[in-house]
Amino acid sequence: MNFTPLEFNYNTRAVTQNNFSEHIKLYQKYISTANNISKQLKNNINLKDANPTYSDYRELKKEETFALDAIILHELYFQNMTSKKEDISEKCSHILNLHFDSVSKFIDELTACALSARGWCILVYEQRSNEFKLILLDAHDYGVICMSYPILVLDVYEHAYFMDYGTDRAKYISKFIESINWSIVEHRIDKIIKI
Repeated sequence: MNFTPLEFNYNTRAVTQNNFSEHIKLYQKYISTANNISKQLKNNINLKDANPTYSDYRELKKEETFALDAIILHELYFQNMTSKKEDISEKCSHILNLHFDSVSKFIDELTACALSARGWCILVYEQRSNEFKLILLDAHDYGVICMSYPILVLDVYEHAYFMDYGTDRAKYISKFIESINWSIVEHRIDKIIKI
């Protein structure tokens, strides 16, 4: 499959336009890398040498997952931000009250999760337990729960905020929370459950 980058306009108060533009370049590089991996897997790969210690096939398949997750997570992240102050919807509030006891407790846990993660903090709907929960990923492909559906995605790799905040990740997280596009969050909830 050949991936095409999605277009994202600067749409957040969480970071400056310069930081956002540099982040988009990184996302585009993941697209290029994923396309290159896909091409190599289709054309010149020796399947007979595949093994769990080292083979070209094994390495390409590992990096394929890393690159594809990077693409998906970045797209979800860019989509769930807005430059306008948006109040949380009644539906989102209901979900967070039900699964986190209150919206403020959710914000506290989101902040703690984001401060603890090395890569991503994600609110997911985990289909096995039918629960909304926060998960952290230390890398694009490390920490994902199978059968979980991403609802709200926060990139906490340094490249997401360092140009603007330096080491003050907490300030970036706070600004991100102020920039959540609750309409997108509600739309994602609607895709998986009916309330």
